[in-house]
Amino acid sequence: MTNPSQKAQDFTALHIPGDPLVLYNIWDAGSAAAVVKAGAKAVATGSWSVAGAQGYGDGEQIPLSLLVQIAERISQTVDVPLSVDFEGGYAAGGAELTANVAQMIKAGAAGINFEDQIVGGAGLYSIDEQSARLRAVRAAGSDLFINARTDLFLKQKDRDQHGGLLDEALQRANACASVGASGFFVPGLTDLDLIAQICEASPLPVNVMMRGEAMTRAAVAKAGVARASYGPQPFVDAMQALADRYLALN
Repeated sequence: MTNPSQKAQDFTALHIPGDPLVLYNIWDAGSAAAVVKAGAKAVATGSWSVAGAQGYGDGEQIPLSLLVQIAERISQTVDVPLSVDFEGGYAAGGAELTANVAQMIKAGAAGINFEDQIVGGAGLYSIDEQSARLRAVRAAGSDLFINARTDLFLKQKDRDQHGGLLDEALQRANACASVGASGFFVPGLTDLDLIAQICEASPLPVNVMMRGEAMTRAAVAKAGVARASYGPQPFVDAMQALADRYLALN
């Protein structure tokens, strides 16, 4: 078994702009084992999928203790780095947030996703507020890969307006970098030209969520992306396949 610090360092090394790490998001130990058997170099949960697999809704509705248990089972089942979608960290900030992240590291997480939307509230944390939150996350471990997610683009449903959000997105990327984040995640952004602009200007390796036929690995690699993930889609597809196979029996 690789030690946790080495796993975190190995996971960080997999983030190469222009040669993106593909993370086909999993939700439990069984799905993690399946993608590792298929050749995955790392695994990453999706919060929507993990919650749905246990009968919960997204948005930190699954109890933290259960999430920790699931992360622990995944890390004990596969010997590749694990990133956990930790949403907002189950805390507003401070020592409670640090303690929660420490639980994830103890459970075997080499990385986490950490978002700037106010879970259960409205809008996003300000840049200063999120910077303070990220400092609390980093205090839990020096090697942890912190994938700082901005929900700017997800919150703006009109994709024609996404170009106007680039300046704020890059302000957030720079702020995240200054307080120890490891990567910058822009789910909801699907325009390859805008993605390329983010990648060129971001001080952190960029993660995109793969959506639509145009977002192939080759296309996002050309744009400079370092990490390509799939969010809830693998879980949705797997559950639909299960239902379809049942229906075919009747």
